[in-house]
Amino acid sequence: MSKLTLVSHHLCPYVQRAAIALLEKGVPFERINIDLANKPDWFLKISPLGKVPLLRIEEEDGSEAVLFESSVICEYLEETQPGVALHPKDPLTRARHRGWMEFGSSVLSDLWGYETAQDAAQLEAKRTALISKFATLEKVLTDGPYFAGNDFSLVDAVFAPVFRYFDLFDTLGDGDIFEGLERVTRWRKALSERASGKAAVGADYSQRLTEFLEKHNSILLKLPAAA
Repeated sequence: MSKLTLVSHHLCPYVQRAAIALLEKGVPFERINIDLANKPDWFLKISPLGKVPLLRIEEEDGSEAVLFESSVICEYLEETQPGVALHPKDPLTRARHRGWMEFGSSVLSDLWGYETAQDAAQLEAKRTALISKFATLEKVLTDGPYFAGNDFSLVDAVFAPVFRYFDLFDTLGDGDIFEGLERVTRWRKALSERASGKAAVGADYSQRLTEFLEKHNSILLKLPAAA
């Protein structure tokens, strides 16, 4: 049995993907959080891009391997670990799922611009981009509760961290991004209630995210508070 260590950061949504996959698989793992503003030397030596997540794989014979990039880690876990399948068996459907996982990464790119916006124009531009992407998802979702219906998949693992941001954002005065998107809203609710998603972050996640917004002088903190 390999020993798995997930090298993490408290807020990173890409880390959360890997954590959710591990939790859904029921695979024992250790998690180590690092400070990305003060990266330790041991981390820089094993991370080609200087980013998290990393998955350290220690074999019984003493050998060790390190994987980087969340999608690679999730695919490796799917191919090597027991537990429930998180990818469809059909090759075409599986390929489509991989495409929507990449779509999730593009949503996170817009989210970064949204949460770090310091003026109204940038906020509105990213807000419009997010609404457009969620409207695209509304067209491909079924009745749920998950992306592919009743079966939780890696696409769900990608989007659970996306929706988590809005648990805080909705309280900051800009809470109508999902207005009229009934399927997306239902999907968001189902993912928020999933045990693996809840366990993928610490109890202080909301506080840490608020501190992140303060550090970046986010205009979101200056909006009229939601009623």
